[in-house]
Amino acid sequence: EGYNPQQLTNEYIENLTKSAPLHDIGKVHISDTILNKPGKLTPEEFSIMKTHTIIGGKILLNALKGIEGSTYLSMAIDLATYHHERWDGKGYPTGLVGKDIPLCARIMAVADVFDALISKRSYKEGFPFDDAVKMIVEESGTHFDPDVVEAFVSITPQIREIAADEQV
Repeated sequence: EGYNPQQLTNEYIENLTKSAPLHDIGKVHISDTILNKPGKLTPEEFSIMKTHTIIGGKILLNALKGIEGSTYLSMAIDLATYHHERWDGKGYPTGLVGKDIPLCARIMAVADVFDALISKRSYKEGFPFDDAVKMIVEESGTHFDPDVVEAFVSITPQIREIAADEQV
C-alpha cells in the first residue's frame, strides 16, 4: 500500500518470511497443560503464557551469539518479543505504543491473531474467514496498526486462497 517503502525492502520482506515461524518459539518453555488447556486460562496461567515472548527473545538472542550477519534472526528476536504488543499500548511484555513497536511485530500481530481466529484449537472452533477479517478491522487503531490492517484487507483474496489451501 506504499507504507514504509524505505523499510519494506525485498530483503526486509525475505527476512520477515524466514523469521515469522519463530515468533512463538518461547512456547517451548510453556507447559503443555497450559498450551493445550481446553478452556479459558486462569489469570495465573495467562501470566505464565505471557512469558513466552520474553523467553522466545532470549532463546533467539542466545542463538544469535557468535553468528555474524544473520539479519533474519535479529528480526526474529523482535518478532518473538513484541508480537503481543498493541497499537494502544495495552499489550505485553513492555506496553509499547504505536510506531514504537517494531514494524515486523506489528505485521506479525495481525497475521498471528488472524491465524488464531480462523484455526480450530483445543479450546475453540475456528471462526469463518469473513468474521475473522471483520474482527481484525474492528481492532484497527486499538490492537493493530491501522496501516497494517489496511494492507491486510487489501490482500484478503490472496489470504483466502492460502487459508483454503491449508484446510485441504
